[in-house]
Amino acid sequence: MVITMVKLSEEMKSAFSKVKIFPIATASREGMPNVVPIGFCQLVDDEVIWIADNFMAKSLANLKENPNVAIFVWGPETGGCFQIKGETEIISSGEKFEKMKATVHAAKPGLPAKNLIEVRISEVFQCAPGPGAGKKLL
Repeated sequence: MVITMVKLSEEMKSAFSKVKIFPIATASREGMPNVVPIGFCQLVDDEVIWIADNFMAKSLANLKENPNVAIFVWGPETGGCFQIKGETEIISSGEKFEKMKATVHAAKPGLPAKNLIEVRISEVFQCAPGPGAGKKLL
């Protein structure tokens, strides 16, 4: 399946850069949800996010069955909140993987950096309460 990627706006990229921990949601093939806090979540460009798999168990199993993911972007400094949805690819070798691993080890040398989860952004939704809650932004 080919997904249409969307580009985050400058405002969204700025908000993303201010978040320290990202709630990341996955679901199994049967739809059983799982959400985990992820510290290594990096915006690579306007359309792609890298997530480092250091300790994923259920999330990784879910992504192998169902590549869809949702990322919640919110924090006191962000000036709002939004949800990014996308399709993932699990990468465990090669140039991208090695770059992610080096980034993780530079920040926290003891972490395993087992896999790179590459997210291709397909949709963005409003999360703030009010009349626009749930509105598709991109």
